[in-house]
Amino acid sequence: MQNTQTHTFVTLGEAMAMFVANTPGQLAEIEEFQRSLAGAEVNVAIGMARLGFESCYISKVGKDSFGQFIRQAISKENIRTDWISESTNHATGFMLKSNVTDGSDPKVEYFRRNSAASTLSTVDIDSGLFKTNTHLHLTGVAAAVSMPMRDAAKHALRLAKEQGCSVSFDTNLRPTLWPDQATMVAAINEFAFASDIVLPGIEEGKILAGSDQPEVIADFYLQHGVKTVIVKLGSKGAYFKTSTVESGTVAGFPVEKVVDTVGAGDSFAVGVISALLDGKTMEQAARRGNLLGSLTVQVRGDSEGLPTRNQLIGLE
Repeated sequence: MQNTQTHTFVTLGEAMAMFVANTPGQLAEIEEFQRSLAGAEVNVAIGMARLGFESCYISKVGKDSFGQFIRQAISKENIRTDWISESTNHATGFMLKSNVTDGSDPKVEYFRRNSAASTLSTVDIDSGLFKTNTHLHLTGVAAAVSMPMRDAAKHALRLAKEQGCSVSFDTNLRPTLWPDQATMVAAINEFAFASDIVLPGIEEGKILAGSDQPEVIADFYLQHGVKTVIVKLGSKGAYFKTSTVESGTVAGFPVEKVVDTVGAGDSFAVGVISALLDGKTMEQAARRGNLLGSLTVQVRGDSEGLPTRNQLIGLE
């Protein structure tokens, strides 16, 4: 693959205003929060923009202060906002996140039902975005938000494939957003089977592929036409396997203190995608994914640990 100067990165999903508790404790007892930007796909868009890629984000926000905040925050990250539309009838979603100090997963409460982003549909997808030098990244979160957004993601996937674009898919399961597990598995795997690169977690593999063995999970997707599978193993690193039978396990980076686990998978995706677009090997891509994931868990916030290109050069 080519370098950053010739690739455009595109993704779609729901960006939300996130309020993180300033102090540990039950969310009901917290009086002060710090506002920031959240959303699985927008985290990846931020990471790609910081590494110098032209980053485009497709979404919809409400005609409200949260929507204005999201536009401004995304623009500050040098992400193109041309394809963020506005709903006059639906509000922008937001979320609350607890403050943890022991490295455990924080408590997160979402306020996103019937949000503006949930009305994103196929008419909001500009076919002109997709050219042969474009990479499309999708996630299981966007597929779960609403049927219109799922259709929009499918439409974007079709357009991308028609233009010869490369496509990655992070399974990123959100069971509470689905009516039942069978529906979730069928929908997520439909997206995965149509993608070039699939990024499942080891626990997700149990649900989606019926196994917690990395090679079995990889083979499951490779047998359905996927070109590359990288299974996230948490602190143990990542296992990769390609359709050319190249495979291996890449160790994770030791972390002295885990501060916040949220966003680690998104950062892993940034590392893998950016490395492949930089022309790196699969092993190098998995290593960069591990590196960026390790940086993210050491700071509070979903995308605050993502490096710039100059910072990355100093770390690799």
